[in-house]
Amino acid sequence: MISLSRLDELLARFPDQTIGMIGDLFLDRYLHLAAGVHETSLETSLEAFQIDQVRNVPGALGTVMNNLAALGVGCLVPITVIGDDGHGYDLLRALRSMPVDQSHIIRHPERLTPTYTKPLRLSGSGVLQELNRLDTRSREPLDQQAGNEACDRLSQMFTKVDGWIVLDQINEPEWGVVNRQVRETLARLNHMNPEKLIFIDSRTQIGQFSCGVLKGNQAELTAAAETSGNAFEDAIQVLMAKTRQPVLCTRGPQGISVGLPDDRSIHVSGHRVEGPVDIVGAGDSVTAAVVASLTSEATLEEAAEIGCLVASITVQQLGTTGTATPEQVVSRWQECSLG
Repeated sequence: MISLSRLDELLARFPDQTIGMIGDLFLDRYLHLAAGVHETSLETSLEAFQIDQVRNVPGALGTVMNNLAALGVGCLVPITVIGDDGHGYDLLRALRSMPVDQSHIIRHPERLTPTYTKPLRLSGSGVLQELNRLDTRSREPLDQQAGNEACDRLSQMFTKVDGWIVLDQINEPEWGVVNRQVRETLARLNHMNPEKLIFIDSRTQIGQFSCGVLKGNQAELTAAAETSGNAFEDAIQVLMAKTRQPVLCTRGPQGISVGLPDDRSIHVSGHRVEGPVDIVGAGDSVTAAVVASLTSEATLEEAAEIGCLVASITVQQLGTTGTATPEQVVSRWQECSLG
């Protein structure tokens, strides 16, 4: 394991980092149903769920931002496109508690702010259960003008931050903020500034990137590389041949495997935790931890170790997308070193 003194050294550098990001910024809206309260609609004769608490939390790219802020990163610079609507207002309001430069968040009058509305109710055992999610988003490609503006802002800010996170959340090709135009812009900027960290996480299009450090789970990487079964090692090699940069594969409790262009590989073991877990957002917490570490001059192995520590903390937070503070990371290191 990484030593405690080295962990403290890296965590202490996080507040000095400025991290840029481009991708899909969502609003996660949690609706807490009032326990034991039932009411029937007179109009439909159906039960009208009664809500006694509403929580608005930035999601998708915002989940990464939540984790970066919790880890103490000093400044976050997101480039994204949201709607000029009520959900967008609530999303920007939710960002105020974080060290976020909002000046590159583009509000588009004809685009819906992507929103996951998540009704929650207490089970008989007192555990929060998520009911059917309600999804709101534009189901069409980003228009050319908005795409041009996003790429212009990416070019303008590229060298002004310590590293970049690219988060492609949308499954449909070209429907999200990270489309072909953004990928081509990233490739051009990477060619001009090869020393700048570009860390890419894409659900379905990770095989379309020609630059950057790629990160995905086993299913995402094998699908992108069109390798059979769970042969993630082969997938890593296929994808590295495109980017000539490291590829990270997150493997749940098994940890993180990293392929390096010089034919070496690294594996960092995960940390098993007791009790119920919620893996939603675990990958985003890994992204935040790894990038904050790499921009703080950690090695890839050190960054992956910190990513595993952070993920072991966030998965224990139920009914919400978890985060981890530096104090929690140190505490988890101490627990793991004793075990």
